[in-house]
Amino acid sequence: MCGSPTLWRWEEEKVLYWILALLCCVVLLPFLGLADFNTKGEPREAVVALSMLQSGDWILPVNNGGEMPYKPPLFHWLVAICSWFTGGEVNEYSSRLPSALSLIALTLGTFVFFRRRCGLHTAFVTALLTFTSLELHRAGMNTRVDMLLTALTAGAVMSLYSWYIKGCRRVPWGAILLMSMATLTKGPVGVLVPCLVCGVFMLLRGMNFFKAALWMILWGVMSLIIPLCWYVAAYGRGGQEFLDLVMEENFGRMTSTMSYDSCVNPWPYNILSLITGWIPWTLAALMSLAALRRSDFRWNTAGIIPRLKAWLKSVKPVRLMALTAVTVIFVFYCFPQSKRSVYLMPLYPFMALFMTELLEWTAKRKKVLVQAFGDVIAGVGILLTAVFIAVKAGVVPDTLVDHGRHGAQNAAMLQALRDSGGFMIWLWTACAPAGALLWWWRWRSRGETWRRLSAIAVTICGIYMTLAGVWQPAVLNVRSAKPVARQITELLAPQAQIYELIGYAEFQAGDPVHFFELNFYMGDRILNFVREHPRSGFLIVSDDDVRDYLPQLEQQGYRFMPVADTERPLMKLPSKVMAFERSGADKPVTLTDMHPANQ
Repeated sequence: MCGSPTLWRWEEEKVLYWILALLCCVVLLPFLGLADFNTKGEPREAVVALSMLQSGDWILPVNNGGEMPYKPPLFHWLVAICSWFTGGEVNEYSSRLPSALSLIALTLGTFVFFRRRCGLHTAFVTALLTFTSLELHRAGMNTRVDMLLTALTAGAVMSLYSWYIKGCRRVPWGAILLMSMATLTKGPVGVLVPCLVCGVFMLLRGMNFFKAALWMILWGVMSLIIPLCWYVAAYGRGGQEFLDLVMEENFGRMTSTMSYDSCVNPWPYNILSLITGWIPWTLAALMSLAALRRSDFRWNTAGIIPRLKAWLKSVKPVRLMALTAVTVIFVFYCFPQSKRSVYLMPLYPFMALFMTELLEWTAKRKKVLVQAFGDVIAGVGILLTAVFIAVKAGVVPDTLVDHGRHGAQNAAMLQALRDSGGFMIWLWTACAPAGALLWWWRWRSRGETWRRLSAIAVTICGIYMTLAGVWQPAVLNVRSAKPVARQITELLAPQAQIYELIGYAEFQAGDPVHFFELNFYMGDRILNFVREHPRSGFLIVSDDDVRDYLPQLEQQGYRFMPVADTERPLMKLPSKVMAFERSGADKPVTLTDMHPANQ
């Protein structure tokens, strides 16, 4: 019994599963809280969870000076729950944890889904490629809803496929729950995409159109029951304003009828997104072209339809489903004007299967190409460490980076790298060269193809660990508004009323601009000056808006007194804190648009 191939396969499967789980945890979890928020997207989502915990409103909490959340609440619920488990405070670590856990779940789910359908080793490499693709790895360390939506959408597609393969018997409760959760993450697209993928797949498998449509409509409607409960409750809180926001963000975005432009790009942008999103494996795919032979280019267009029908009958269902998922998701997101690289993320685990098969084919044709790709990755790991040591040693001068528009910031980033130190910094620095040395010493010329590809993926993980543990905190924290929040908090009394004035945001259509980072780090204390028209308090404002708008406000009875310049620019503009008070009647604040286009 101990020598049974089945038992050995089960043992190997279990070992690979836990190796994959451990690798995911080691590469992601230690680094989530090292980099401060330095963009508007992360604190905008984190502050919603913060306002949930502060106000007790888990349905439609108001934040950022009176704004409704632009996304459904599942992600924010998870951030709040993770914050409760990690000490009760919403911070960088707890707010990024749901995305990291989603990427881990997606990676393990990809392995489990493909292991019995495509082979154990192919499934393992496919999961590793999914995990190490730049787009997914970056999203797994961000406080955004996209990684959670990706895991739920891809999981729903896999669950619907399993339901179909089992003869369409019983209700696919797993898929329904996943689609419900996806809808509670980013709206009805969480139901539409999985049902569309599975519906097209069933048509390609020969199912009657009306039968396939009926199945998908039934499961889609059942998936909307739970989200509908939240939508009704939120409408009761937000009324028409909430309904207008839902229509704009969901139907307006998908039908290109939004009242404002948001991430407008032509459809070739999606091709570029896939090319960059698959870095560094994009290079391996390009190198595989060298394995082509002249005979591979022979193509007879005669009888193409019969051959296509024969292929549809002979192809493995799982490969057809993966191809359908890649094609449908890509085409689906080509239609809206709004296009972002993260929209395509649900197709990555399915595309990873074909990337794995391409690399396996390349290794059979020309093993040296895979070895060369591994050498390039290992070389990048060595170079990364060499550059860091050079920076620490003072070999890289400030004059190399301190010129141009962002020269001062670049010099500050270089100085931050020089100042970084301690045992953990050097431990994370060693990860990239350690992976490189293991590749050259152990895996480059030994083992099977799947082991060699896995070793390359591990080397990439070492590079990611060095970047996340050493480079990103030093470089990105220089751009963060966290020191400004600390400065203002120490400067003003805890009960002080604080307001923001961002001139162009008052005349902007759609998604408003706020001092998102500053507001999060100050505990969601900043109110909107124009909306509140206060009589006294403290105002955070850029120097440009001081010049353009404060004279108008002084004519309305306001008097402003400078308190301090901010330690760092806000939204790339020098800014300051000003005390103010208003005399005369309490009237609404009025501003004249000072945008050059309107002058």
